[in-house]
This record gives sequence, structure tokens and C-alpha cells, in this order.
Amino acid sequence: MQTQRNGHTILVGEDEPEVRGYFEMALKCLGYAVELAQDGEEVLAYIQSQQSAVSAVLLNLMMPEGDGVETLQRIRQIDPDLPVIIVSAAASAQNVVMAMKYGATDFLSKPVAHEDLDKALAKAVESRGLARRVPVTRPATGKGKIFVAANQRMKEIQALVAQVGWSEAPVLIQGETGSGKEVLARQLHCNSPRADKLFLKLNCAALPSELVESELFGYERGAFTGAFQKKAGMFEMADGGTIFLDEIGDMDVRLQAKLLQVLQDHEFQRIGGKEVVKVDVRVMSATHRDLERAIVERSFREDLLYRLNVISLHLPPLRERKEDIVPFAEHLLARHTPAGAPPVAITLDLRHAMTTYHWPGNVRELENVMRRLLVLRDPERIAHELHSKSTRRPISAAVPITSLSEVRRPTEPELPDTSILDQVTQAKQQAEIEAILAALNSTRWNRKQAATLLKIDYKALLYKMKKLRVEEKGITPTTLVTEEAKLAVAGR
Repeated sequence: MQTQRNGHTILVGEDEPEVRGYFEMALKCLGYAVELAQDGEEVLAYIQSQQSAVSAVLLNLMMPEGDGVETLQRIRQIDPDLPVIIVSAAASAQNVVMAMKYGATDFLSKPVAHEDLDKALAKAVESRGLARRVPVTRPATGKGKIFVAANQRMKEIQALVAQVGWSEAPVLIQGETGSGKEVLARQLHCNSPRADKLFLKLNCAALPSELVESELFGYERGAFTGAFQKKAGMFEMADGGTIFLDEIGDMDVRLQAKLLQVLQDHEFQRIGGKEVVKVDVRVMSATHRDLERAIVERSFREDLLYRLNVISLHLPPLRERKEDIVPFAEHLLARHTPAGAPPVAITLDLRHAMTTYHWPGNVRELENVMRRLLVLRDPERIAHELHSKSTRRPISAAVPITSLSEVRRPTEPELPDTSILDQVTQAKQQAEIEAILAALNSTRWNRKQAATLLKIDYKALLYKMKKLRVEEKGITPTTLVTEEAKLAVAGR
């Protein structure tokens, strides 16, 4: 058997030779010993012969001889505690739920990023009671600065880190996607009395609500089909530490009630269990959504917002802290440059391109550009790409659209600040506004007649008008009367 510095062996069950080769190389780089199997039967044969030697299994969901789910079920019969990470290109919600119900420890989508693989395996071997930890969850020291702060607003946030970190109060971090909310949360944790305890993160938007609940609160054996063993949730695992709930605005309303209970009483029950589990966990959360608007739309609980928003920090987007862009870029270059590789200079033209570009993806996009620079080693090409993107007009979520006629149709593709789903939602709402206004105008703002025209209930129309703020869109009964008076005067 292969021997590596950390002493853990990962068994890879994968039928595609190229993918097996990637996993073998990636796992060896992470310091693991690797065993390879090309189908489910080989996976089971190895576990039966070398059960104690396997620290975790990477298992393809779809294989010709014994598919992943069937193999997973048989692994659970042999060893209920062995961590099994399912990998698949078919990462649908149905497949994720199915894999978790049958006892998978985690689910990774193909192609699997090196960093995601490292984190998933570290969590897996930790759950088996082994010594290896994810470095960022148990930092040696928490006092180092993470943010490059030349911008005044960022300096103010940096100054608050120590004070807020040592508080036990919940923290809500708001800001656009990619602006560094998780980085700030980790820094707050590192500057807290809980720095030597676990920091666990859950993205509420990345998993179905059923999986979010099981990840947070765990479940008892037999709670559902495939629950072969009791599983501790994040709240239980992070007792004494910190949980970071990313994209909290996307959490299912039913789960929000259970989270509120934990924040209030510091206790909960596992799925399918009656035992009350008491925990001491600090909760930090983050979102790019407007939670007050979500409260109005009844997709977020107002009482939960009050509990989460004891301390509120707002991260400005990168385009509003231009003085941080070049220092941040230099920091990222230094961090990603391989040992012994020659440095890449940021030319004057590239500096100008970076400071004039609007950075819709914020710090995350800047990091990707710097990694691209390290690969291509061509600052002028990167500068030209950024200059080209800067000539395109970005969509701003802050500018309200009051009429469909105001929507421009550019000849070049735009780079939106909002997600595709957000744009679809906005377009749907705007179409509803236009339809309601047309019906109201044609009936001289007789709401009952307008409801009849639209073929909806009268109360439903009133609710829609209030929700969409139709009377604030510029056409009201008052303005109609004024226009009629002007026409009457002109007719005389």
C-alpha cells in the first residue's frame, strides 16, 4: 500500500480513466494515499478486504457495474460510519437528495475544483474522528489582517473587526456577491474567543431545503429512508464555535422558524428525534438580498431578521473602493504565484484598466483575473479585455424601471450586476405592472372593471397593486384627472 505523510487512504470509485487520473493526482498532491477502482464491485471488494485502511470513499454516482447509489447502500451495510462522497456531473436536486438520504457524507459536482475536493475530504475524515483539519477552521492565530483596506469605509470595517469579533452577538453581513462577506466572517471568528473552535459554513442557496435542515440539525437513525446511522448536524458539531449561514435570504421559511428557535433557546431536536440538544454556537449570516423587501414579500421572517441583525456590517462593492483594487490585485498575485515562478508585473495600462472597470463580480472576479494573468503572463492582453468590457453598459439594480419602453436593447451583450434569476423576476414584475396599468387606464381606474378585464379576483388585483406599488409608477387617478382638465381647457 502507498504511504503518505498524513496516513489517510482515499478509495476512488470512478469508471472514466481521465477522471480517475485527475483524482489520483489531486489526492496525492493533498498528501493522501490513493486506491483506484473502476466500478462499484471493485469498490466493495476493496472495502471488504481493507476496511480499516480506508479513510473515505470518492464514488461516482453513475457507473456501469453497480451504480453509485447501490454501491453506497452496500457500503453502509459493511461500514455505517465510512465517509462516502458522491461525485457526479448530474448534480440535480433530486440526485443530491437521493444520495444524502442513502447515507452520502457529501456531494460534489463534476468538474470538481481542487479546493472543494480538499474541503470535502477534510470534513469527511474529521467526521470519522481522524486528526486532519481544514486549516482555516482552526487557525493558529486570528490577528492577521485579511482585507486590503486603503478605502476609508473598509478601514472603518477593519477597525470594527476586533470589537465586533469579541462580542457574542449575531452578525449580519450584507453586500453584493463576491464582495468578501465570507472572508469578513472568518476574520471576525479569528478575532473572537471562539478562534480555536470550529468555523462551519453552509450556503443556504446551494442545497434544497431538506438537505439544509439535515446539515444544520442532523438526524436520527431511521428518520427517513437511507438514514442508516445518527448524524450530528452543524450546530452540534460547532458547539462552542461559529456557524456562518451564507445567502440566508434564500433559506426556506419553514426552516427560518426552526433557526429562530435555536437563536432564542440555544436548543433543537434532530430530524426524527425527541432528544433536546443544547448548544452554544455563535451565528453569523450573510446575504446579497434586500431582507426588508423580502419581509414585505413574506419570504423572510421579520422576527428572524431582528435576531440575526444585532450587528450589521455592509461591505461596499469593489467599484466603490477603487483605491483598494491595485493593492488587492498585488496581494492576490503574490498569493497565487507558485513557489519559484517568476513574478508578473502589473503594467500602467493594466492598472488603468483595472481602476476603470466596474467589477460586477467584485473581489471574486478580480481574483479570477489575476489567476488568468498568471497563466497567460500577458498584462497587455488582460488590460485590453478589461478595456473592452468597460465600454459595455452594466445593468444597475439600483435604478428602478417604471416602463417597459425604458428597457434598452443594446447591440452588445451586457454584464449584469444581478443574477439571471433576479433579472427574470424583475421582468415578470414589470410585465405585471404594465398589464395592470393598461387595464386601469382603459377603465378610467375602475378597479373592479380592471379586475374583470384581467380575469382575476378583485382582492387579488388590490393585493398586486399594493405589492407592485402601481400607484407609485407615475400614473394615478389624480394625474388622469389633471390630464383630462388640460384637454378640456385646450378644447375651449
